[in-house]
Amino acid sequence: MKSIMTCKGIAKSYGTGDIVELVLKRVDLEFFEGQASVLVGPSGSGKTTLLSILGCLLAPSEGQLLIADDTVNFSDKSSLTEVRRQKLGFIFQHAQLLPFLTIEENLAIVGRNAGMQDDDIKQRLDGLLHRLELKAMRYKHPAQLSGGQRQRVAIARALLHRPSIVLADEPTAALDWNTGKTVVELLLEQARMEKAVLVVVTHDTRMLPLFDRILSIADGILSEQAQTAAAENIFYTQP
Repeated sequence: MKSIMTCKGIAKSYGTGDIVELVLKRVDLEFFEGQASVLVGPSGSGKTTLLSILGCLLAPSEGQLLIADDTVNFSDKSSLTEVRRQKLGFIFQHAQLLPFLTIEENLAIVGRNAGMQDDDIKQRLDGLLHRLELKAMRYKHPAQLSGGQRQRVAIARALLHRPSIVLADEPTAALDWNTGKTVVELLLEQARMEKAVLVVVTHDTRMLPLFDRILSIADGILSEQAQTAAAENIFYTQP
């Protein structure tokens, strides 16, 4: 499998002098194309911090992040913006769609920012709206959609420019179980189809069996769980 993203000794600390909190402790990790990983751990364990570093939204205190064998330069803001626009798709806990734009306009702006040609944007947009059952919502505004529909739009937005890395921070937190499971399954299907790396942060352990890989953080230390053992644990711990 092709390596898409690599963490080398990634650490993150806050504070100075005698008061320093180490949130992440030397994370070494590699992600491959088409691989879907879920990131779990208690609140404050470092999940969102790691996801923010992977998404080039937060600079590590130590270590390197490599995307396609290129080291990310966190001190160069213009370079970071380019990486985010070209190589990353980010899905937030809430869809965060621009309320004054239609669904089509919310998606098209991502393509333009990534430098896509208008014909390519239209073709890509048409395909995603069809796959995600959003064609009837094309000219509506976000307020006219249900929560599940808005999250499907957020998935389309994250995938429109064909990023090699898709990151999602609690994408189902505001949804009921059935809607949330459907959203995650759609995200997995589309990311795998595009051979993108997918990393999802979630507190819902019922989602774990859907993923290829389970990554766990506790006290800033990352470990990888065996999928079978983790799945068995779910069935015994869920009510």
